Amino acid sequence: MPAELKYTIISVDDHLVEPPDMFEGRLPSAFQARAPRVVVDERGHEVWEFEGRRFTQVGMNAVAGREQSMRNLEPTRFADMRRGCWDIDARVHDMDLNGVWASLNFPSMITGFCGRVFADVDDRELGLHTTRAWNDWLHDDWWSPYPERIIPLGITYLSDPELGAAEIVRNAERGFVAVTLPERPHRIGLPSLFTGYWDPIIKACAETDTVIALHVGSSGGYEIPEMAPALQLGATMFGQLSLSACAEWLWSGYALRYPNLKIAMSEGGIGWVAMLLDRLDNVVDRSGYGLGWDLRPAEVLQRNFWFCTLDDPSTISTRHRIGVENIMFETDYPHGDGTWPHTQQLVADVYGDLPTHELRSILCENAAALFRHPLPSTVLPAL
Repeated sequence: MPAELKYTIISVDDHLVEPPDMFEGRLPSAFQARAPRVVVDERGHEVWEFEGRRFTQVGMNAVAGREQSMRNLEPTRFADMRRGCWDIDARVHDMDLNGVWASLNFPSMITGFCGRVFADVDDRELGLHTTRAWNDWLHDDWWSPYPERIIPLGITYLSDPELGAAEIVRNAERGFVAVTLPERPHRIGLPSLFTGYWDPIIKACAETDTVIALHVGSSGGYEIPEMAPALQLGATMFGQLSLSACAEWLWSGYALRYPNLKIAMSEGGIGWVAMLLDRLDNVVDRSGYGLGWDLRPAEVLQRNFWFCTLDDPSTISTRHRIGVENIMFETDYPHGDGTWPHTQQLVADVYGDLPTHELRSILCENAAALFRHPLPSTVLPAL
């Protein structure tokens, strides 16, 4: 049954699972036979295959709808997951069940969250055409049928910054408002943020008002010590990954150079943000580092960066230090951390005592402003 609708929610971190037919007919004829495709491996699992590589989890933690005791059993076939993971009509139905007005969706396994899989292939033309095909599918099959319910986020070609910038412009011209980039590109074999390599892509984002969305894990996970429980430790350290990425993007100076640049941190929580702001003030006022900018680093962070919360009951009290206007909300459908179908109740339990105007800002109004996305005619809770 649909959840009782108490709050208008825009989720800025959900995921789509690429369907088996995503790339069919979308690449030039010379490349179509080499497009990513779903095959059945020797275990009977459906896996993505691309240029001789296989990507073993076609669903990648797409466990929405499973009992808690079964969430460790990741899907191995499309039949094992909710249809809303990869079918837009079913997704909107699941959003309605959960009381979510609009959703921004990151890619899944075959892109590596940010298109890095396509950038890795030796044939650059193939990588570029595959990147464009992914974006074309997102535009035609995922966003266009429900433009008020889906926030269009694209990927771009990472192995050539000029081509990557052109793809961002192409997408912006047809309505895309965000692009996902690797949070720490040097960790996946790409030049670091401090080399100048990314200048064309950042310039394109600033000039087209395209939000840069940085998802946890888009540059690999936490470095796991030998014999450590990888899943548990990796999931625990999500916040640390976001902290490191955020600090690097800040000190890259891009946000100082482009005052209108918008950077959104996804799935890292907010518990570390107030600490980072305090530390940035400390390194200026006490240590003397960080001098030479026209603005204080903490001011740049609060002007150009946004953060999202899934469930931060202990650290929501730091919201005024962070800036209520800088915090957004996520449901992480269909992942194991996700709150579907109980998001409305979770908000009531964890955040329900916040002032109404702050709650509306965090749950939907900040996201609507950042991504230039329409709100419904009635926004809840009422002021």
